[in-house]
Amino acid sequence: MLKGTWNYPSHIEAGSNSLDSCVEHCMALGIRRPMVVCDPGLKDFDFIETLVQSLKGSELDACLFSQIQANPNGDNVSAGIAQVKQNRCDGVIGIGGGSSLDAAKAIALAAFQSRELWDFEDVGNNWKRVQEDKVLPCIAIPTTAGTGSEVGRASVITNQERQVKTIIFHPLMLPKVVILDPLLSVGLPPKLTAATGMDALSHSLEALCSPSYHPMAEAIALEGIRMVADYLPRAFSNGQDIDARMQMLVASSMGATAFQKGLGAMHALAHSLGALHNAHHGMLNAILMPYVLVANKSQIQEKMARLARQLDLSDQSFDGVLTWILELRKSLSIPHALSEIGIDGTDAERIAQMSVNDPSAGGNPILFSAEQYQQLYMNAVNGELIP
Repeated sequence: MLKGTWNYPSHIEAGSNSLDSCVEHCMALGIRRPMVVCDPGLKDFDFIETLVQSLKGSELDACLFSQIQANPNGDNVSAGIAQVKQNRCDGVIGIGGGSSLDAAKAIALAAFQSRELWDFEDVGNNWKRVQEDKVLPCIAIPTTAGTGSEVGRASVITNQERQVKTIIFHPLMLPKVVILDPLLSVGLPPKLTAATGMDALSHSLEALCSPSYHPMAEAIALEGIRMVADYLPRAFSNGQDIDARMQMLVASSMGATAFQKGLGAMHALAHSLGALHNAHHGMLNAILMPYVLVANKSQIQEKMARLARQLDLSDQSFDGVLTWILELRKSLSIPHALSEIGIDGTDAERIAQMSVNDPSAGGNPILFSAEQYQQLYMNAVNGELIP
């Protein structure tokens, strides 16, 4: 008999100018001294200044923290925690891409704990170590449509000492409120629109392929893929297309909701490569995608046929989906091989072992060995789609 344990996400405020509701939500959550978390590239944007000033204008003692790198690490989180304590903050507002949101959630979780961040790594029952009454409420405001971190109960934080991306998990890391405002994403350059959009696709695609039983997540994954197919090319070609931006924000949240069902080898490899090469996570998933699909072909053909019908492809088979993905990547100027972004495979054995040990590996339709991950990695380095 099939069995499953399921959870679904937060209160979501969606639509143009929904950022204006942030003050109201802070008030409702009892947040009076919020810390706004963003990355250095966003801190001078007008909407960040508008947000901070609107908070202060409503007699909320807001401060801004922006010391976050593209793949946030333990030092970034520690610096944020120091500012929380210095300013006696009672809530966190994450605004930006996945790095900002992951850092914000980790800071909100760990700021007032008696244990260090790494004690809450998503292994076994480590999450039960959290003192739940000390977790700060978090509001998440994505400005990119990719990671879906706004509806996730975990953060991916690089442990510099171990040189691995570590998943920090607790149910209370799920943001209390999510604000999806497409006006915040219209300035995203085409290259980042493509990379983050392909990240959203990778989440729904791997969730669909995962063999675990979660029919609600599987249905959301199918619709999320259709939305990416319809709206990512539009957002890429015209960043001012508000409808496409809105639909991609929704597709991103759907992908992260769906991957409760599981991820797979795409993410196992992307996490490993990101930890060692500090490459953009969405771009890594975009490049790796067809190679992982080909490696999993024997176990996912029925699901790919179902996806092909959902997308109304002329070839309603695995090959039809693979062709669609290759054509989509080309239209978005996604490189075909890892070598095109400076990854040459010299660390193949290490990456393979890291990928086997990555938590995402357990959701792959085939439990690849280190040798299989090494071959898969080298195929992606060399641009060879070999079964």
